[in-house]
Amino acid sequence: MPNPPTELAVPAEPGVEHFAAQAVPRAPAGKPRGMSYVESLTPELFVPTAARPVRAKLRWLAADTQVMPHSHPWAQVAISTTGVIRLTVNHGTYIVPPSRALWIPPGVEHAVTMVEDADLRTLYFHQPRGRCGPGVPRDQEDAWRQCRVLEVSDLLRALVREMPTAPDGGPAISPADLRREQHLSALVKDELARAAAVKLGVDLPQDKRLRHLCEAVLADPTRHDTLADWAQDTGASPRTVARLFRSELGSTFTQWRQQVVLAKAVSLAAGRMPMGQIAAELGYSPSAFSAMVRKSVGQPPGRFLGQQQPGPVQ
Repeated sequence: MPNPPTELAVPAEPGVEHFAAQAVPRAPAGKPRGMSYVESLTPELFVPTAARPVRAKLRWLAADTQVMPHSHPWAQVAISTTGVIRLTVNHGTYIVPPSRALWIPPGVEHAVTMVEDADLRTLYFHQPRGRCGPGVPRDQEDAWRQCRVLEVSDLLRALVREMPTAPDGGPAISPADLRREQHLSALVKDELARAAAVKLGVDLPQDKRLRHLCEAVLADPTRHDTLADWAQDTGASPRTVARLFRSELGSTFTQWRQQVVLAKAVSLAAGRMPMGQIAAELGYSPSAFSAMVRKSVGQPPGRFLGQQQPGPVQ
């Protein structure tokens, strides 16, 4: 077997598995070219239990790699510490920069796409039968039965950094290390329960024509200005597309596209792009962009976009 190209070599780190995009030479039939695919990253080796209620995993993944759709019977939090990721479920898609994390309830099928090279930290949470959430009271669980984008505090990042990432199947964890992991897990759950939720999700429809249009907008939200222009790519009339937005997504096209613009802005901000340039990239003047963000999320752009990025987790 020939040696892999030099540019794919990534320095090994203890407890880290590296997957380069080119490691999968051929995409599944019908998938877009340029994207590489890997199966679910061995979640069965990190099963959370009552004794070990939070399990941590660390993977490096190259840009334009997608972890294929999969699910598991425990909850998950995805945190990228060095790059933007996009997580897609049946009903929506979420842009997650390093300043945020995404909660995924048990049993929800999801695919993860690396928008940039990313150190992807995953936390798996044991969920007692009939319960959902990071140990929150029952009357607060409904909010955790859906995907949630969350602010990541410095404390939460530090706790995640300290969580053991060794898989099952190796040497048994020592009693001292187990006690430490249990203490860290309790703090992780408490800090996660306190984390503020951020609306960064973009709903996706089931109708194939509308789904095609929505995926095109997600890829380049500034390609067209009007719904009529976007509708031409679907073969449906603008009136039909507008009706589908209302019936499938409960919003107008303009309202839905605004959520896409906000998600795109977060992705650009994660690359430390200046605010004025972000506004221009998305077709806004700086003042109009600021007004749109404030009206949409009730926060000034600098705070919403997290322009002061925390340092990477080591």
